[in-house]
Amino acid sequence: IMGQVYAKDVMGKEDPRVGLLSVGEEESKGSPLTLSALPLLKQSSMNFVGNVEGKDIANGTVDVVVCDGFVGNVILKFAGGLGEALFYLMKEELNRSKLAKLGVLLVGSALRRVKKRVDYSEYGGVPLLGIQGVCIICHGKSNAYAIKNAIRAASEFVKHKEIGRAHV
Repeated sequence: IMGQVYAKDVMGKEDPRVGLLSVGEEESKGSPLTLSALPLLKQSSMNFVGNVEGKDIANGTVDVVVCDGFVGNVILKFAGGLGEALFYLMKEELNRSKLAKLGVLLVGSALRRVKKRVDYSEYGGVPLLGIQGVCIICHGKSNAYAIKNAIRAASEFVKHKEIGRAHV
């Protein structure tokens, strides 16, 4: 519920699609916790689309992914590491030949925009929902730019008056 409120009011999603992270789309799959959460989500008034898999997180199938905190943290750290690794590999490959370097001149601005969209420091952090107050969780290696953006994220949270609504 808190994720849906945040997606709607802060991220501007009209009717956020909510999915339950599992090991398959079938309702019979998942951990005991996932299996017990499924009927609760199905009975809710949210736009619940059912079970989703890891691939659905990145491809935009849903706006809100429901999972336990341990799994969520592992996913966030994996995604961050994967993004860094992919950009490192692209940079390495683009520096291998003069032709590739010429290509960078043509697509360089697009690559910078993509990097900006996936860089954690651009977002600063994510809100810890369900508490009375504002708490933005930042990456342990956050630099000054990321902290500045975390403060901006906290300000947006307050501006949208989510403090009272997100505490369910």
